[in-house]
Amino acid sequence: MVITINIICALLTLFYVGLLLLLNRGWLRLPDFRAVKKEPVTSVSIIIAARNEEANIARTIDAILVQTYPRQLYELIVVDDHSTDKTAEIIRGYQKDGVKLVQLNEKEILNSYKKKAIAEAISTSSGELIVTTDADCYMGSKWLETIVNYYEQKDFKMISSPVCYFEERNSFEEMQTLEFLFLIGLGAAGIGNKMPTTCNGANLSYRKDAFLEVGGFKGIDNLASGDDELLLHKIGTRYPDGIGFCKSKDAVVYTQAKETLKEFISQRKRWASKSTKYKDKRIVFVAVFVWLFNAFLLANFFMAFFVDYAMKAFLFQYLVKMLFEIVFLSKVTAFNKRSELLKYVPVLSLIHPVYMVYIGLVGNSGKYDWKGRMVR
Repeated sequence: MVITINIICALLTLFYVGLLLLLNRGWLRLPDFRAVKKEPVTSVSIIIAARNEEANIARTIDAILVQTYPRQLYELIVVDDHSTDKTAEIIRGYQKDGVKLVQLNEKEILNSYKKKAIAEAISTSSGELIVTTDADCYMGSKWLETIVNYYEQKDFKMISSPVCYFEERNSFEEMQTLEFLFLIGLGAAGIGNKMPTTCNGANLSYRKDAFLEVGGFKGIDNLASGDDELLLHKIGTRYPDGIGFCKSKDAVVYTQAKETLKEFISQRKRWASKSTKYKDKRIVFVAVFVWLFNAFLLANFFMAFFVDYAMKAFLFQYLVKMLFEIVFLSKVTAFNKRSELLKYVPVLSLIHPVYMVYIGLVGNSGKYDWKGRMVR
């Protein structure tokens, strides 16, 4: 029995190491992008779905209105998703600057208001390229120019771009930043390996005709989340070589970590809920084995208090996990100029399996609160 468990642990650890090496290869396959000087021609529609964002929306709109991209070539459409605060009022104040306000007025209860908001905005949009971001984000002035330059050079159907937390106030938020950078790096590496798995809607671009060609959010509109990742899978299935990652510091979008553990867990449950709609068996296979690896690591940790072999198995898994995660994260954090966050890897390598196993169990069952509404 002991030998069997040790063999399973060794095989799962070997699998996890192989996965990290694969991610490392995928990241390195993506060259840093440098824009070339050329007159842009692409018309762009930037879309933001906002709900109760009176504290953030003005800064986001201000950042978009000062982009170096020619103003006549882009429009900003902000969709107010039944806000109960002053969000819509603030957006109206920017109408003189050409900002378009769309207000959802759904009488029937939906499970995915955000997908509905984006779809409504796209139906009124005039741009060739759709660019989505969130109402609590900030970006540098070359953000749009860089993404469009990349699009015009590479001609991808969908482009994922980097997202990073900033303005952290404590160690809890800094650890979230490191963990989030791992997820962004994972998504980028998947694209580098020609196996797109994940992306983030806070910095996502796609051709309007590609969105319409795959039926938009049809078939994935019964989940609250997935306006980014599940759409990526739909477009990636239709265009296997049509997904790119804009690996440029000028293309980074910045947002903030969650203030409380409750908010963090709720966010991760929402993200995990998308996995029920994965159609690519390879992604499901990898997700299951990663979950099993973390489950065994956690089980060995608790069993170590009672049996010697479990302590050895736990230390083996933990040290190997930490070592190879540092190898991958050192490159991702260096790109984002956040290498100082690597100091949290030893702690996160211990904490990560706990919430990974928990979220894997509860993320696909039950409902959760998202901006004051219970969704699933």
